[in-house]
Amino acid sequence: MTVIHAKQALTPLGWQDNVAVHVDAAGRIAAVGPQDGAADCAVDLLLPAAVNLHSHAFQRAMSGLTEMRGPDPSDSFWTWRRLMYRYLDRLTPDDIEAIAAQVFLEMLEAGYAGVAEFHYLHHDVGGKAYGNPGELSERIVAAAEGVGIGLTLLPVLYQWGGCDARPLQGGQQRFGTTPEQYLRLHEAATRAVSAGPADYVIGAAPHSLRAVDEAGMSAVRRLGGPMHMHLAEQVAEVEEVLAHKGARPTQWLLDNHDVDARWCLIHCTQMTADETRALAATGAVAGLCPITESSLGDGIFNGVDYLGHQGRIGFGSDSNVHIAYFDELKTLEYSQRLRDRSRAALATAAQSTGRVLVEAAALGGAQAAGRAGGAIAAGQWADLVGVSTDNAWLCNRKGDTVLDSLVFGGHGQACVQDVWSAGRHVVKDGQHAKRAETAARFQSVVERLGQDI
Repeated sequence: MTVIHAKQALTPLGWQDNVAVHVDAAGRIAAVGPQDGAADCAVDLLLPAAVNLHSHAFQRAMSGLTEMRGPDPSDSFWTWRRLMYRYLDRLTPDDIEAIAAQVFLEMLEAGYAGVAEFHYLHHDVGGKAYGNPGELSERIVAAAEGVGIGLTLLPVLYQWGGCDARPLQGGQQRFGTTPEQYLRLHEAATRAVSAGPADYVIGAAPHSLRAVDEAGMSAVRRLGGPMHMHLAEQVAEVEEVLAHKGARPTQWLLDNHDVDARWCLIHCTQMTADETRALAATGAVAGLCPITESSLGDGIFNGVDYLGHQGRIGFGSDSNVHIAYFDELKTLEYSQRLRDRSRAALATAAQSTGRVLVEAAALGGAQAAGRAGGAIAAGQWADLVGVSTDNAWLCNRKGDTVLDSLVFGGHGQACVQDVWSAGRHVVKDGQHAKRAETAARFQSVVERLGQDI
């Protein structure tokens, strides 16, 4: 049994002082109560650690390489996507594992305890199948296990280049499978996950309404676990789905599929007020990636209305251009303020903005990942983040005020001292034990790939 003492902790009962959290050998919280006896670790502030609910790990190697104008007069998401596809032609399985390990380590140091990896890179260059259909799934599992992060692996079905069923081209060919091929790939991915730690989960992900047809959706729906899908991210996507299916993406999905708490819909930055309220009522999680959505110019999620109708949200780092948990939360809130010319947009009468965001991120991320976590409570995985408050940024503040300072003060990540993922103490004194060796391997890969993409 590991015992953690916290001067203050955010629990389902609210704020508690001088708390002892007992973690059993399996990595679950055995008990939460007042301090009594010695501790194995002591922290100023203990929070439930969130799951990063949406990641494309390989894109981390592109960070900083897509900020120049493309060939189009008006650069856009679609220009960025063409650059990403060209980059794919250079990645080997070893590269992918090295990049993923760096990404997952950075997530842990940022305060995430787990990741839902939206894994759509399945084949070799040109779409050639590997002899082992689970080759790249195994690399993702190995990278996660190597640094100790919790993992929900979401193999992605990607059939077409658009609603008109046009064939995949260029880098897209590394993603493509038929529904039958996908089921075999999913079986291989399931074996890889099953060989990992007990907290690892397998789910499924139809990429989007543009890339998956009804036969594909039918195949994926038969699988268990969490179900993730990109939805209503771009104006051009909305126009394409409307033209081919006769309804906007969110409305079409809700009209044609039984969306419930198992689902996580990613982005949802292009929804009407009616769609926002209808999606909130399903119990599904809206998977928000505000830093990437800002980077790509996707648009602004209607968080005020969605949360006002009891919608559930979580946060992901998507393209991994900048992995910073507290900055994701701040970026969402600031987007609401800029749009509405308001302040404390997501706060409630009872809770501050930081409190609303931190609790929503922890609970929504755990739900989206199919992971028993999101709260400091007995029976949950010990997904915990220990924060130092004895510094010039937090000044030993307490309660909701300390969360507001973490989210909006600009130094939240610097205050992260300890992170546990299913009881694995993976970050100590603000640093992962494998930081140097993981970063050296990653840097070697990126330098070899070069910057001319």
